Amino acid sequence: MQTDDISRIFAPFEDLALQLLPHSIDAGDGAHDIAHIGRVFANAQRIQATEGGNAKILAAAVLLHDCVAVEKSSPQRSHASRQAAEKACGILGELGWDNDAIGEVAHAILTHSFSAGIEPETTEAQILQDADRLDAIGMTGVARLFYTGGRMGSNLYDPSDPKAERRDLDDRTFALDHFPAKLFKLADGFQTATGRALAEERHRRLVLFYDLMLEEIGA
Repeated sequence: MQTDDISRIFAPFEDLALQLLPHSIDAGDGAHDIAHIGRVFANAQRIQATEGGNAKILAAAVLLHDCVAVEKSSPQRSHASRQAAEKACGILGELGWDNDAIGEVAHAILTHSFSAGIEPETTEAQILQDADRLDAIGMTGVARLFYTGGRMGSNLYDPSDPKAERRDLDDRTFALDHFPAKLFKLADGFQTATGRALAEERHRRLVLFYDLMLEEIGA
């Protein structure tokens, strides 16, 4: 798919997308690819329609929020959003953006990450964090979880203790552990009312999938 075709996903910011998409992803990770950015943009648009905020700042932050990729298994994972924010500053500076706008985009990118653990202070940053986390729960979140587990060489689950009742959770070794280790916690951390409402439904789908899988494997 050509860049100009992909840019249509980001209407009404097609021109901005054409400028930023060449910088948007840093590695061939199917959980953080152009499709992911498109889904996050759609989530952000839906939230922004109710919550407000600067739509262009938000669009730029969405397009560049994963412009630096760090593997989930890397000890540097918690620094990825800071590196992405710094790279975004350089990209937008070269495009002639003013410093205030660059700072707003950078703050949104810096604070979007679960791993970074930094609170978003602007509406745009809150929306980006919510929009990105929505893509980590629900059925899309399940698909991304097992895709990432495969890339990391994880097992599906611990056959002797699938629910981790007699051991510590270890989601690097067992993909199913990622549900209680992280995914089930995400719905409680949404920043906006619109994001929380969307998250509640996706969280229910996560719980349903987890319960059904445990049932199928006899746990």
